Amino acid sequence: MKPAETPGGNPLGTAPLGPLILKFAVPSIIAMLVGSVYNITDQIFIGQVVGMLGNAATNVVFPLVSLSIALSQMVGVGMAAGFNLSLGAGKEDEAKGFVGTGLTLAALLGLVFTVVVLLFETPLLLLCGATENALPYAREYLSITVWGMPFVIFANGVYPIIRADRSPKVAMTSSLLGAGLNIFLDWLFLYPLGMGIRGAAIATVISQVASFLVCLAYFPRFQAFPLRWSILGLNGQYVARIVKLGTASFSNHMVMTLVNVVMNNTLTHYGALSVYGSDIPLAVAGVVTKVNMIMVSFAVGLAHGCQPILSFNMGAKQYSRVKGTFLRSAAAGLVFSLCAFVLFQCFPRQIVSIFGAGDPLYFDFAESYLRIFMFMVCLFGIQPLSVNYFTAVGEVKQGIFLSVSRQGFLLLPLLLILPLFLGLNGVLCAGPIADFLAVVLSVTMLRRNFRKLDRLEREKATS
Repeated sequence: MKPAETPGGNPLGTAPLGPLILKFAVPSIIAMLVGSVYNITDQIFIGQVVGMLGNAATNVVFPLVSLSIALSQMVGVGMAAGFNLSLGAGKEDEAKGFVGTGLTLAALLGLVFTVVVLLFETPLLLLCGATENALPYAREYLSITVWGMPFVIFANGVYPIIRADRSPKVAMTSSLLGAGLNIFLDWLFLYPLGMGIRGAAIATVISQVASFLVCLAYFPRFQAFPLRWSILGLNGQYVARIVKLGTASFSNHMVMTLVNVVMNNTLTHYGALSVYGSDIPLAVAGVVTKVNMIMVSFAVGLAHGCQPILSFNMGAKQYSRVKGTFLRSAAAGLVFSLCAFVLFQCFPRQIVSIFGAGDPLYFDFAESYLRIFMFMVCLFGIQPLSVNYFTAVGEVKQGIFLSVSRQGFLLLPLLLILPLFLGLNGVLCAGPIADFLAVVLSVTMLRRNFRKLDRLEREKATS
């Protein structure tokens, strides 16, 4: 076994933290933001061309997209964390095992997921809250986009390992190419060719395949060690460790999917009892979900960009750099979140209008939804950053617990309880309450972990 790689042998252990975080986080953030463009662009073009029911349809399909991302994040984060922890400890053979098993697992999960969606398409859409009016549009959209899901799962699953291999710009390029192509094809298929929601779906699949091909072309140039066909395969030991390290991210996205399903059904139920009807709340939720994707993409991109730095320095026992990396990334996240808060509170109608027109009732509900549900967005980045932090440093149980806290322990119960007393307003109020409580929990757990790091640093200095 090789000795642990010294900080002097790798810039992750020696470079100034500010520039280092920028180097890794900026491409990661751009990649995540651009990746979210697939859904956001479709929502905008479909909303403008098809109308409100088109927005409702894409919202119904979104939980399935979120579930595919959950699977890819489980593999990607687990593979990258294991890879960096192994390299930091000087265990190259172990790092190869993580990469070979992770790549195989990402490809296999993509195929299995696609088959399941094809077999149960209509029941899944009804489960996700499709109304009678939105179901035909949702089926038309999903029947095409399902063919791109294997490429989505593989590409998103390998982005973390590409970044961990010190090539964050490759992951960014892959996302940029796909997003740019998606925007152009959406315009071409929906406007000059007049293909409607079907055209948006075809544009999405073509763009996803393009991103996948960029990722595939990178692996012959892998930097840490040459990648051989012989390392591919499903090694049970590494599958278990990848799943363990990636469970926090998977749990977070999985619970988000469950919350999205519950929210859709709650909105349609209580919307039918109000002046808005069932379709307006469902369509508005789709718009706000896509807007929220920008926040999620920034926070997750920042977290994933910091993951190689956190994991390597934890493996190399550079505890002060671990703590410093998180604090600097959290400060950047808070600045972005405060800017988003101002935009959501001051310009809700203008933001919603980007996704298509509607009647006065539609905009009335949309403005209230964006202002109230996203009220605590000013603190949004803390919880996702904390989830990734605990995973990156090997504290898997804490990461899993924190990952499901905001969505599962807090938001989900509030979505079920508050509407019983407040109707549709209960759904709107559930968001900021859950966000605030999740931040309090994250800060409490971080303070305890930082005290542990301080103790380890003192012990290292005296040993």
